[in-house]
Amino acid sequence: MTTIYDVPAEMLINNVAQKLKTDEKAKPPEWAGFVKTGAYKELSPDNADWWYVRCASILRRVYIDGPVGVSRLRSFYGGRHRNGNKPIHFAKGSGSIAREALQQLEKAGLVKNQKTGRIISAAGQAFMDKSANEIKSEIVKTNPAMAKY
Repeated sequence: MTTIYDVPAEMLINNVAQKLKTDEKAKPPEWAGFVKTGAYKELSPDNADWWYVRCASILRRVYIDGPVGVSRLRSFYGGRHRNGNKPIHFAKGSGSIAREALQQLEKAGLVKNQKTGRIISAAGQAFMDKSANEIKSEIVKTNPAMAKY
């Protein structure tokens, strides 16, 4: 059986983002058009579908990292904060984006909440593995030599 570890992350995230958009399992909040993805950013995202991509990426992170909370996701989506002429330091990403995305994924039944953090549900794991299987079959069609992996 193909899992998410067997396919490239970028292809998986884009595939899952398209499925989340078409199935309406996640939808951007009204403030999503005006928000930056972290205090360290200067501009908002360029991609119009950035909310679905972030939800897919968070779903993949929950699958990989096990029980995960908003704080750990903020650290994962953080970056370099430029402080003018002072040295650069690390800054965490937006907590509101991570929290809202987790709540939407939980409402869709792909993630479940535990005392130690959120974990992937059985339906979420099946959803991700099915997407990975589709991507792998697509890769094998374009390059038959990859079938042995």
